[in-house]
Amino acid sequence: MTKKIRKAVFPVAGLGTRFLPATKAVPKELLPVVDRPLIQYAVDEAIEAGIEEMIFVTGRGKGAIEDHFDIAYELEATQRERGKDMSGLKGTRLTPGNAIFVRQQEPLGLGHAIWCARHIVGDEPFAIILPDEFMYGGKGTGCLKQMVDAYDAVGGNLICALDVPMEQTPSYGVLDPDGVKGDLTVIKGLVEKPAAGTAPSTLIIAGRYILQPEVMTVLETQEKGAGGEIQLTDAMAAMIGKQAFHGVTFKGDRYDCGSKAGYIEANLALALERDDIGAHIRQFAKKLVG
Repeated sequence: MTKKIRKAVFPVAGLGTRFLPATKAVPKELLPVVDRPLIQYAVDEAIEAGIEEMIFVTGRGKGAIEDHFDIAYELEATQRERGKDMSGLKGTRLTPGNAIFVRQQEPLGLGHAIWCARHIVGDEPFAIILPDEFMYGGKGTGCLKQMVDAYDAVGGNLICALDVPMEQTPSYGVLDPDGVKGDLTVIKGLVEKPAAGTAPSTLIIAGRYILQPEVMTVLETQEKGAGGEIQLTDAMAAMIGKQAFHGVTFKGDRYDCGSKAGYIEANLALALERDDIGAHIRQFAKKLVG
């Protein structure tokens, strides 16, 4: 039997330099897509998947993320006194029992950020969500829920996989596949940011993972890889052959909100779906591009 996935790690220590000066004082994870921060979408996705403990790996200057999920007494009291709608604050309060914050003191890469959560993860399998990889399920099931459902069926380790043009593969971790069955791809290897034209496939790792706790032991002695950082992809690659690894093809839309273009795409796409502003934005967009 597989252990239930109860914990999710959110690596949110990055500086967000691609969005300067907007991120000089505001964490990039709090940038809104329409009216909800990226980190809120990520937490909502985790809750839908049955996650009970949210582990945020933060850094200096990221205290606003903790504030976002805390009680905003003055704001809430004022809204109530004025008879204002409180639905805009739905889901923004996490209790100390299901929100845990740890520090990554040095920017040593994604693998190191995950390793910083090792004592909280313990000996349980866990999920990882990268908030700036905005995986939007629309009216269907969210990305992590799709992965948890697959985990319940096959166990082991799972990685969200997306197909991209070959010319984009040098920017991502890439799957080396060993067979496909429906939405599941058997993985025999992983390559972090392969040189142009050398990728073993066009399936990239897309910011969602379910991993067994043994990955922490590998990360303990993991040497720096691509970009001079401790790469999570390298640690996972070292586990392949010892544990089962599958890629799960996400049914939904992915927006790279770590880039300006992807962030604008996400805002436009979600705005067009809104009942309150969708018609107006559609009319404006037609006028703008017409």
